[in-house]
Amino acid sequence: MASQKKNALKIFTGNAHPELATEIARNLGMKVGEADVGRFPDGEVRVQILENVRGADVFVVQPTCRPVNDNLVELLVMLDALRRASADRITAVMPYYGYARQDRKDRPRVPISSKMVADLLTSAGANRVLALDLHAGQIQGYFNIPVDHLYATPVTVDYFKKLGLHNLTVVSPDTGGVERARAFAKRLAAPLAIIDKRREDAHTVEVMNVIGEVDGQVCLLVDDLIDTGGTIARAAGALKNQGAERVLACCVHGVFAGNAVEKLGNSELEQIVATNSVPPSQEALQCERIHILSIAGLFAEAIRSIHDETSVSKLFI
Repeated sequence: MASQKKNALKIFTGNAHPELATEIARNLGMKVGEADVGRFPDGEVRVQILENVRGADVFVVQPTCRPVNDNLVELLVMLDALRRASADRITAVMPYYGYARQDRKDRPRVPISSKMVADLLTSAGANRVLALDLHAGQIQGYFNIPVDHLYATPVTVDYFKKLGLHNLTVVSPDTGGVERARAFAKRLAAPLAIIDKRREDAHTVEVMNVIGEVDGQVCLLVDDLIDTGGTIARAAGALKNQGAERVLACCVHGVFAGNAVEKLGNSELEQIVATNSVPPSQEALQCERIHILSIAGLFAEAIRSIHDETSVSKLFI
């Protein structure tokens, strides 16, 4: 009996980060699929898939980064268009998952927006999701479809290993990121320190207490994202005050909102490493202290494994 023919692999993208989608496709030896993703005069998203996708295994690369709502709606409309065009399986590839920080009710009468986004993606037509370093791991449980959760650790750890840093201590900038920093420290065979950040009352500034030995050490602050840059800049200052020799920072999602780049450039940080999970701004690219690593190869490998129905777990670090 002849073996069943494998469905064609196709990659599409919206306007959020076409450069990343192109790089992923190049790693797979293919081109990004043709689609018209634009706007009607009143701002409504307009989508037309310009090639046959019937029976295809389709991956839509679209981080829901700034402008978050525009990029999210683009993704939803593309998923609906592909479902109605009879694609066999549709995977939403989300290097950055917008609304991830609203993952629980931490105050009265607030939404759990991460769950709402998960419901929208599923309703629009996603059969599975491929994500990178979700702000909260439990977001995977908000979906009733398969979620492959990648980590940028292989890319970032490899970079710092090549730097050959001596007397290195990995530091979590807050207590919530201890698990992430501990995993990083383990792979770099380095000790771990933690910054305990607290505000005594509404009228006092934040007090940052360093838990661990950092005097004379090269400190590497590890976080999942840098938004306004305030926390990481203040953490670097606290480490320097405790005698740290040098301070570097590493994050997956370099959001760098507002005047974050200027703030980081004026901080004690010697270098800030981020990935291209979101498109880096010109300001970030021109900042000598900021270094951007590509996660295109990691996503290409994951997409190939999903398409070939082989294990993706080797990428879960």
